[in-house]
Amino acid sequence: MSVLRIVPNLAAQDLLRLADFYRAAFGFEMSLDMGWIAFLELGRPQRIELHAASQGGSGTDLPVISIEVDDLAEAERGVSAAGGEIVYGPVDEPWGLRRFYLRDPEGNLVNVLCHGRQG
Repeated sequence: MSVLRIVPNLAAQDLLRLADFYRAAFGFEMSLDMGWIAFLELGRPQRIELHAASQGGSGTDLPVISIEVDDLAEAERGVSAAGGEIVYGPVDEPWGLRRFYLRDPEGNLVNVLCHGRQG
């Protein structure tokens, strides 16, 4: 048996508003809208990871998802332009990454990070 995909599901009262936020902030494309669920994709292969954690690091709350980017400053601009609320950072963490947390329009806590203190 091989795991082929792990998909986070974000709860949303207004799923199109939430989908539009992630499309505007991070460039996702909506591949399917079934009315009760929207599939957002980037169109390229992704690593499969599953993390178990008791907190988000540095004493922060545990985010529901993490999004790794190659340019954190650009991601911050995209999130702000899309109406996201940055609630932590940007900050260089002692374990070697730079990140910020945002609250999306549905209130989900999201970790946006860049390895190697880039961005």
